[in-house]
Amino acid sequence: MVLRRFAWPYGGQRASFCGSFTGWRECPMGLVGAEFQVVFDLPPGVYQYRFLVDGVWRCDETKPCVRDEYGLISNEVLVDNTHPVVQPETSIRVVSMDEGTILTTMPPDQLSQNSGVQIAIFRHRVSEILLHNTIYDVVPVSSKIAVLDARLPVKQAFKIMHDEGLSLVPLWDDQQQTVTGMLTASDFVLILRKLQRNIRTLGHEELEMHSVSAWKEAKLQFYGGPDVAAIQRRPLIHVKDSDNLRDVALAIIRNEISSVPIFKPSTDSSGMPLLGLATLPGIVKFICSKLQEQPEGYSFLQNQIVSMPIGTWSPHTGKASNRQLRTSRPSTPLNSCLDLLLEDRVSSIPIVDDNGALLDVYSLSDIMALGKNDVYTRIELEQVTVEHALELQYQVNGRRHCHTCLSTSTFLEVLEQLSAPGVRRVVVIEPRSRFVQGIISLRDAFTFLIG
Repeated sequence: MVLRRFAWPYGGQRASFCGSFTGWRECPMGLVGAEFQVVFDLPPGVYQYRFLVDGVWRCDETKPCVRDEYGLISNEVLVDNTHPVVQPETSIRVVSMDEGTILTTMPPDQLSQNSGVQIAIFRHRVSEILLHNTIYDVVPVSSKIAVLDARLPVKQAFKIMHDEGLSLVPLWDDQQQTVTGMLTASDFVLILRKLQRNIRTLGHEELEMHSVSAWKEAKLQFYGGPDVAAIQRRPLIHVKDSDNLRDVALAIIRNEISSVPIFKPSTDSSGMPLLGLATLPGIVKFICSKLQEQPEGYSFLQNQIVSMPIGTWSPHTGKASNRQLRTSRPSTPLNSCLDLLLEDRVSSIPIVDDNGALLDVYSLSDIMALGKNDVYTRIELEQVTVEHALELQYQVNGRRHCHTCLSTSTFLEVLEQLSAPGVRRVVVIEPRSRFVQGIISLRDAFTFLIG
């Protein structure tokens, strides 16, 4: 338990106090000198509170404030156990002390005995890191950024992406003298499906003659539906180098993208203001390094993922999930596998055998392997299996290591894997059978981190 003093130094005839830890019941405050005070003996946690001064609800604007789902504003306080701990009382006790200061000892909340309060405190620590650091702190001092001219033919653009090992690249508009969009592996998937859906055999002229910018316009018409006009008006999602990490991460998560361009505002219109691409792995790596400098943060990172509300899990594990755990078989048509990826808006899917054991992972970015020697001009997606597609991937890049963990792995171990470039998700497997128990994605991890 931790002693915490709350004060209202801004005048008034009468003052009361209420908070989330009192069940929002009013508690009297004592007048000490020129300010009203009350002291509570609290379990560690993050709490909200307000003052009732002369019949009017007030907040201390000099302290942190939050707004709830109903629009009500309250002060917020973090109570941690870095202070001397007082043994909890079994009931509420009120005594007078310090010329009228009231000490109220709250009964320990059940959450203080499990991960509920730990999670709240941990997220508060993460929030402080994200809010007090900018994306500029994460961007490498020197790095190479590949940028494509939007006027390039689609075929040439994807050949460059394949040769350079890129799954996404910013598009430069020479007329506007700035980056105006992103070309991704998903675009390549949609191009192939559009052409093969219409003419069944791939038309070389579609890729030879159409520029990337023309494809982007065609995609809006073909896939945009009734809201095409609204989509066309959406500007490029980007961030400034001075934006805090929380805003940058939310921009990536809410817009369901893998990265976002970082611009440096400048009054000089000449030159390209693009500094780099912000990605969740870079931010996760930064958070991990900062948390490990804090005893409380490092301690929480040692929790096993099986005990945490994070990820998508198989029903066999008994853990609840908001989403269905999707897997695919080697014999599944590639087109059906791509359907799952696009419909679920995920970047990869585990490939399992008949017993549910992990064999490999197929990712949207693997479609770029079809760019070698123009393989995509000689196949039909409905006739190619996932197994065949993976073999093509092996021929281009060789066999690869699947990023996996155990249900007993620590949160830190998972975050360290997710902070590696190119890793979007970690598959949870049983150690002997390699049965797929669940998946923890970058999005899952960040959604948990920021609450």
